[in-house]
Amino acid sequence: MPKPSKGARLGGGPAHERLLLNNLAAALFEHKRITTTFTKAKRLQPVAERYVTFAKRGDLASRRRMLGVITDKGIVHELFAEIAPQVAERNGGYTRITKIGNRKGDNAPMAVIELVLEPVTPKKKAAKPAAEKAAAPVAEETVEVVAEETPVVAEETTEVVAEEAAAEETK
Repeated sequence: MPKPSKGARLGGGPAHERLLLNNLAAALFEHKRITTTFTKAKRLQPVAERYVTFAKRGDLASRRRMLGVITDKGIVHELFAEIAPQVAERNGGYTRITKIGNRKGDNAPMAVIELVLEPVTPKKKAAKPAAEKAAAPVAEETVEVVAEETPVVAEETTEVVAEEAAAEETK
């Protein structure tokens, strides 16, 4: 038996909530950004992200599954043909929620939920861990200082540093 979500449902029963979220997702895909209450935006975010993930697959089964929840064929086509290729490089985080203050009539907290369609910029990975980077410059500095004083000690220090580096590589 599926476990119901915590807290009060949006609008009534589970079927009504599912329809409400599907309609909000359809509006989001059609307009690329919508203004709604903060609670509805928070409940919509995982639903919309799951639908975009289906669209990124791009196969017939995913398209038919989306046609089962979003009844407008034009919106499903736009999701598969326009939105999915724009977020193909993104591994998640297809939506963004921004709070915009409270509604005038009933003071409900409002938010804008929008699709993140900007190209993703990958983070650069470090070539070596920080511990190895810190150890390497220290060893080189000691070689230089000793080399200035006496050449014989510099050769011995270089051999010791080389042995330590070889021992670290075998670990």
